[in-house]
Amino acid sequence: MDAALQSNQLITVFGGSGFLGRYVVRALAKKGWRVRVAVRRPDLAGHLQPMGNVGQIHTVQANLRYPDSITRAVEGADAVVNLVGILHETGGQNFSAVHVFGAGAIANCVRNAGIDRLVQISAIGADANSDANYARTKSQGEEVVRGELPDAIILRPSVVFGPEDQFFNRFASLARILPVLPLIGGGKTRFQPVYVGDLAQAVVRVLDTEQAWGVSYELGGPDIMSFREVLEFILDTTERKRLLVPLPFPIARFQAAFLQQLPKPMLTIDQVRLLENDNVVSDGAIKENRTLAGIGITAQSVRAIVPKYLERFRKTGQFRVSAV
Repeated sequence: MDAALQSNQLITVFGGSGFLGRYVVRALAKKGWRVRVAVRRPDLAGHLQPMGNVGQIHTVQANLRYPDSITRAVEGADAVVNLVGILHETGGQNFSAVHVFGAGAIANCVRNAGIDRLVQISAIGADANSDANYARTKSQGEEVVRGELPDAIILRPSVVFGPEDQFFNRFASLARILPVLPLIGGGKTRFQPVYVGDLAQAVVRVLDTEQAWGVSYELGGPDIMSFREVLEFILDTTERKRLLVPLPFPIARFQAAFLQQLPKPMLTIDQVRLLENDNVVSDGAIKENRTLAGIGITAQSVRAIVPKYLERFRKTGQFRVSAV
């Protein structure tokens, strides 16, 4: 039996009902933790409970704008994980409120509760001097968290992929309806996609590794792919032929100014700005073993996993039509 289960350890996971959250909750439950999932809408998180034993996973209501709800959510916990983040702003859900104020509020409540383990999910490319609000606020969030808890563990993943992702699935969906796909910035931006299951395992590993306290990790998979290579891979996997047309950054920003007005934006100016820089693990992180390999995880590749869930975008789905 796992040590976490034997000692009846409790962990609070903020944002545990989302894409990454369900994998983190499952991995923690499998390791033996009792998991308290703190979300704004507990009634929409019922899908998490079957991931553990009876009573092992339960949800509580918490809103990052109300510190009292955070305090109640972390009460009695042995560790805390913050997965809350947004990819684009909508109404009151803006980058500063979520990535900076929200992260700081959680860290403050964790410190006041006397909890010494906090894992903060950030992102590769987090930079206080970035032109992109997403990257800049991610960096500011790291700073306020470390200001409250110097030993907090920061995990910076590259683009996260998995069956429910908004990366490969999004472009495969666009390829199904559009005859032309834009290569923003010429398609030269490089990514190092990391499998959501590997990221979840990283959360579990660092919680039990005292040497990880106070360390910032950069997490990427084994494949480094340019934006062009990503689209070519998607088209090959889904057996579709589409024209790839280079789109300079200035024109992409102009188009994004209109597209970001949609209820579910296809592209925002901030996302275009993010594409102006590579999203890969730094040489410094590799040298200092602040990577998946450094915490003992063998990363799974895009080509081994993604084709299995992109089958649905083929004209024949999972079935192949053979010539007679």
